[in-house]
Amino acid sequence: MATLDISFKPERAHLRKPRRGTIAERVVPQSVSGRYRRLKWAALIACLAIYYVVPFIRWTRGPGQPDQAVLFDFERGRLYFFFIEIWPQEVYYLTGLLILATLILIWLNAVAGRVRCGYFCPQTVWTDLFLLVERWVEGDRRERLKKQGAPLTAWRLLEIGVKHAVWIVIAMGTGGAFVLYFADAPTLLVELVTGEASVLSYAWVGILTSTTYTLAGFAREQVCTWMCPWPRLQGAIWDPEALIVNYRDYRGEPRGSVKKAAELRANGEPAGDCVDCLQCVNVCPIGIDIREGPNFACINCGLCVDACDSVMTKLERPRGLIDYEAWTNIERGHRKEPPRRRMIRPKTVGLGLSIIALAGVMGVSLSMRSDAKITVIHDRNPVAVRLSDGRIRNGYTVRLYNKADGERDFRLTVTGLPGASIEVVGDDATVSVAPDATRELRVLVSTSVTDRQAVAFSATDVASGSAVAAQDTFIPVEGGH
Repeated sequence: MATLDISFKPERAHLRKPRRGTIAERVVPQSVSGRYRRLKWAALIACLAIYYVVPFIRWTRGPGQPDQAVLFDFERGRLYFFFIEIWPQEVYYLTGLLILATLILIWLNAVAGRVRCGYFCPQTVWTDLFLLVERWVEGDRRERLKKQGAPLTAWRLLEIGVKHAVWIVIAMGTGGAFVLYFADAPTLLVELVTGEASVLSYAWVGILTSTTYTLAGFAREQVCTWMCPWPRLQGAIWDPEALIVNYRDYRGEPRGSVKKAAELRANGEPAGDCVDCLQCVNVCPIGIDIREGPNFACINCGLCVDACDSVMTKLERPRGLIDYEAWTNIERGHRKEPPRRRMIRPKTVGLGLSIIALAGVMGVSLSMRSDAKITVIHDRNPVAVRLSDGRIRNGYTVRLYNKADGERDFRLTVTGLPGASIEVVGDDATVSVAPDATRELRVLVSTSVTDRQAVAFSATDVASGSAVAAQDTFIPVEGGH
């Protein structure tokens, strides 16, 4: 049985050996090339493109409606996502979306561990971008380590200044793009540049700028290891059959140089393929040594796989010493058994069906929802009033929602109470509601019934004949609440 190592300390992996030479416990990863690095670049480009471009995509909704495809409109109290419009009263859709996202994360964990952390997490994406700038200005790992302990020169100060200037520009772009999701993007962008935007907009740009600059520029692996809650949850839901980055120690141990391994093999003694070059540790953005076994801090980015494969290729040894592999197959390797990959198993199938079912329910609910709604709230004080003619009157607050683009007339009626009459205070029983708006009405219902009964309020669209309804209770004077 395998357990995740939860005693991770950055210095254990890269400060214990002086030849790695980091300063102030900072992880200084080395650049690497390979298929997983290319996948990470593709994911970075896709994520940044979506983040920066989406606010400028237009979507026609009709006269008087915003034409921004994705918009959190606090002024109207709406969330627009292309053809979907969510009202504040429909927050359950957002709740469903969060549950769906959680299920997808758990399903991904069952399939490939923290692969989302290694490729699509915002912290990973912006950290990769900041590291790219750092390497472009200061050089790769070896050059950066030398410069960290060297005296400051004019050229070194220029390098530091250029790096931080580019970081700040990227961070400002991140904060600026974020606020564009909450107002018309082209208009707000012009206002931000010309100094005409609101104080609140500049405040949020400042907050996102500072957090991006700090987390991607300085915190980096500390965020993934200590600030993010997902590594702790990983230990609880870790799946030994998930394809996570693992070291095939049954093939790599005992470690030794090429010359030493050749001597051991010549003498008939066991020798592993690992030459202890530390390339897997040097390229790791978290600074861990995957050869020590599964570690909760590993983000499953696969960069150590690329580094190890490149070394194995140069040594003309089989690739895959470090690879995406299930822990159960590592154990099978120790027993000299062939590997088995079970991507389709009860856990992944169950989670997949749950995701499909929840997404289907939400989709059907969205497609079938009405563009009108009615809510009813009974008066609390007084609950009921006896009229001079002996009838009992209850008061209600009725709110009509018109989600359509045009003004609509609704006819209010009540059912369930024999002989009941309805009075809309200050208006007729047929009321108009402006487009994409709500209207609150004071409604009085009078009847001669003497017992507590359910009452249904209906609002019928005069033009289309479609109706929406809501139920409440009619309370007699004697019954109270």
